[in-house]
Amino acid sequence: MAVRIGDPYQRSRAARRYAAVGTALVAAVLTGGCAEFPDQHPKQWREQPSLRPQAGPQPRAEGRQQPPGEEDTETSPSEEAEPDGCDDPDPAVVATCLGAVGDVAVLPGGRGALVGERKTGRIMLVERDSDPRELASVEVDASGGGGLTGLTLSPSYAEDGLAYAYVTTPTDNRVIRIAPDDPPEPILTGIPRGPSGNAGAITTSGSDTLLVATGNAGSPAKADERSVLAGKVLRIDTFGDPAQDNPDPGSPVIAEGLSAPGGVCTRPNGSTFWVTDRRAEQDVLLRGSPDEELGAPKWSWRTSPGVAGCAAGGGLIVVALTDASAVYTMRPGPEGTFTGEPERALEDTYGRLRAASSGPNGLLWLGTANKAGGDPVSSDDRVIRIEPPNGGTAGKE
Repeated sequence: MAVRIGDPYQRSRAARRYAAVGTALVAAVLTGGCAEFPDQHPKQWREQPSLRPQAGPQPRAEGRQQPPGEEDTETSPSEEAEPDGCDDPDPAVVATCLGAVGDVAVLPGGRGALVGERKTGRIMLVERDSDPRELASVEVDASGGGGLTGLTLSPSYAEDGLAYAYVTTPTDNRVIRIAPDDPPEPILTGIPRGPSGNAGAITTSGSDTLLVATGNAGSPAKADERSVLAGKVLRIDTFGDPAQDNPDPGSPVIAEGLSAPGGVCTRPNGSTFWVTDRRAEQDVLLRGSPDEELGAPKWSWRTSPGVAGCAAGGGLIVVALTDASAVYTMRPGPEGTFTGEPERALEDTYGRLRAASSGPNGLLWLGTANKAGGDPVSSDDRVIRIEPPNGGTAGKE
């Protein structure tokens, strides 16, 4: 199946529909502990600021010269352009016709990204004005929520060109290293796999370490056993060994108690990290650090919107939601509290959103997973690049 790249800088009036967002939740300033997302109370919602495809001129039809003094007008629903095969008129869409996206890692400069397909194990390079290129292919087992579910660049990517992925194989869950023109190399193996709870996530932390969130392999008891790597947050070096300054230098484990993590993210140059987790009773957002256990959730949802990838930075945390087909943004305050109004955006615009990441220019990159339980359009699955709300930035550095 062909994969094509769209030009995010091209504008069309039809793209206004794709830049429209849902509504924002009116919430009090949180003072700590666990806060619940009251999505069962519609009267508390109101209109919110827009998530825009790009900063700059308002979109208008490609090639159309607007006469002086003429104001561009909204396109009626009957005039809105729809995807035609792999061609998508939305200026925010960077790549189309991919497999269900597991994760996205933005390249330095923000002009392209590495994209991991969850079910196929392919790692694709997508860039503006270039055809996508397969960099690597990993044997994966996508059962039990697994497959290729995490992808991040090396902390020293500009020098070594390496990337790291969290994958499920027929025998275990593991972390692998991807080098240009070389077969993928496992650096941490033996993470338990099971009938469920195989999803995991990975990101960089500091100049030479990786953070890995692992699922519980379908066994909550495993998540509470410190000696078992399932259901944990691991902190390792780029060779797969425990980071030297871990609380226990002989163990990669720095936190426990996860079920089915969808994403792990850190603020740039910060030690604090955030983890999204799908628990049996509710979806939650957790906060931790190398010397701090996860503790009680810092945010929880009354329903299960399908929390997935997250990005943190520039005063925002952005969480991709698969089942709710939206993103959720919040502003962290001191000691894990939140300030302002959490916002639910892009609802039912791109379908199931699985990946969230950011480039150095502050634009938010998202990946869809409509071929994995959604209602795909002809151009799915897609990678999207947008500006975060209110000019904020969100990052997975």
